[in-house]
Amino acid sequence: MKKKILISTGGSGGHVIPATIFYEQLENEFDVFLVTDKRGCRFLNIEKYKFTVINTPKLTTNLFLLPLNLFSLFFSIIKSLIFLKKNKIEVLISTGGYMSLPLCLTAKILSIKIYLFEPNMVLGRANSIFLRYAKKIFCYSNEIINFPKRYLSKILLIDSLLRKEFYSITRNEKNEINDQINLLVIGGSQGAELFDNKLKKPIITLSKKYKLNIYQQTNPINKKNLEDFYNQNNISYKLFNFEENILKFISNANLCITRAGASTLSELTFLNIPYLSIPYPLAKDDHQFQNALFYKNKNCCWILKQDDLNEGVLENKLINIIQNKHDYLSKKMSMRSFSFKNTWNNTNQKLISVINEN
Repeated sequence: MKKKILISTGGSGGHVIPATIFYEQLENEFDVFLVTDKRGCRFLNIEKYKFTVINTPKLTTNLFLLPLNLFSLFFSIIKSLIFLKKNKIEVLISTGGYMSLPLCLTAKILSIKIYLFEPNMVLGRANSIFLRYAKKIFCYSNEIINFPKRYLSKILLIDSLLRKEFYSITRNEKNEINDQINLLVIGGSQGAELFDNKLKKPIITLSKKYKLNIYQQTNPINKKNLEDFYNQNNISYKLFNFEENILKFISNANLCITRAGASTLSELTFLNIPYLSIPYPLAKDDHQFQNALFYKNKNCCWILKQDDLNEGVLENKLINIIQNKHDYLSKKMSMRSFSFKNTWNNTNQKLISVINEN
């Protein structure tokens, strides 16, 4: 009989996408279940994944809402307990976030093996709570900020989790940017309004110097504004949202401007697309900056802090990146070196081996 595994996720695409990768990596070897909250549903293909919704309230300091939230949390714990017992779950893999609390708590009560996942360079708060109870924590680095030294032996290093289709795409092997700039702009699962506005003047400047094609992630609110801007300035563009298949846009890009979510940086690095990272400054514990710094220290990217961002600075930075061909080539070589061992089968064998350990 196959071992029964539950993957807990929810919230943003940064949590849900890795959960779907765990799901696909393990589904042939184990009986895999997936639980998400309501927010995470929009990132899941209902025809591809069997999942259950257990919603977890976000606890607040608002004294009027606190009793209601505590009741909702208690209800989520009871629902989690029933789900784990009914489906005879033997292993829980949590991708972090406050939505993981009820399931991790009930898994501890039922003595179910807990595995955590931390893709960021700062230990998440939910993961820090359950680290002592976890058998292992899957990480991309053993130098995670705020990680307790007494639990370092629980870190299991894995290559960056990538969707299976990434391994079949032809990587960007062109070593230089010449007259054509295919600029990819990635704002994250919410879209980045800052990018939609601050990029306009630099893009006009670039369009006068180079043949420019823009592939930009945005949200429905800003889409019409961007369409008007690009049409008025006769700039070639394609707009897309987070739910769309980003591969068809990534595969054409030779430069990217992006936030610093762990999944996005992993994907760009694997596909050898040099990128300028502008970390979201309000991310908890400044983890996006630390994510970007991890790759910068490996010579895979450039960083520009949002506090330093204005149209002139961004314009000069982009032109410098394009003109400094030696640095651009150096970034691509570092990316290849960093990712060459990352294969679907290598990750698959490591995950299955660890979970099958007694």
